[in-house]
Amino acid sequence: MKNPINTDLSGKTAVVTGAGGVLCSVFSKALAAAGAKVALLDLNEAAAEKVAEEIRAEGGIARAYKVNVLDRDALEACRTRVLAELGPCDILLNGAGGNNPRATTDKEYYEPGDIDAETKSFFDLKPEDVGFVFNLNFLGALLPSQVFARDMLDRPGCSILNISSMNAYTPLTKIPAYSGAKAAISNFTQWLAVHFVKQGIRVNAIAPGFLSTNQNRTLLWNPDGTPTARTGKILAATPMGRFGEPDELVGAVLFLLDNNAASFITGVVLPIDGGFSAYSGV
Repeated sequence: MKNPINTDLSGKTAVVTGAGGVLCSVFSKALAAAGAKVALLDLNEAAAEKVAEEIRAEGGIARAYKVNVLDRDALEACRTRVLAELGPCDILLNGAGGNNPRATTDKEYYEPGDIDAETKSFFDLKPEDVGFVFNLNFLGALLPSQVFARDMLDRPGCSILNISSMNAYTPLTKIPAYSGAKAAISNFTQWLAVHFVKQGIRVNAIAPGFLSTNQNRTLLWNPDGTPTARTGKILAATPMGRFGEPDELVGAVLFLLDNNAASFITGVVLPIDGGFSAYSGV
């Protein structure tokens, strides 16, 4: 792939979690195109391997690793393999995460009678389902950071990039666990940036706006392919009037990971949202 900016990551090892997904597969290819050796971590090994094969077909260096980001022991074993096969981690992109319908309410607003109706209200959300979504997003960034940031100690120029969301600024209706977890990611990004600053490790995040992906397809599109009412609201509140594309996140990712271009930037959460966060609605 051709990158939008000329970031040079030659000689660096990049570890990407959730690398088999829509966004992180694009990020992984961009990192490889910039010269990095890429370790693609995903619970879905086949998906990660497919991305690795596509990178290698373009002349890049990539290996796929099956790992659960919520399993510290599995992450430690993965780190050992990455060290042996690609070298110590210079860049960690924490991309694993997502929502789950079990932690989503059926309605945007509670209405009288919902608590006893067939609809799934706030009162019907189960702790284990909320916990799954929260842990996947928050612990799914904290644990890989604990494991792979050890390779960055005493090696200035290393970087961690987290994936937050516009949910972190203003929570979206129906998805309390995901919104809360992304707010935690933004806070964690700032905390970790300060914690590691004396080690020369920069920690930043991007906050994508609305993209139409497999993760949110059922919220945005009806079974017949027509837009849901939610889609109408999103586009009406987005000055650019459209959903973003995964490729439109790549420039920000490469910029924040570029030690020449962003050497004095740490603790930043960068919105990429088509103007959503700037628009008051009038």
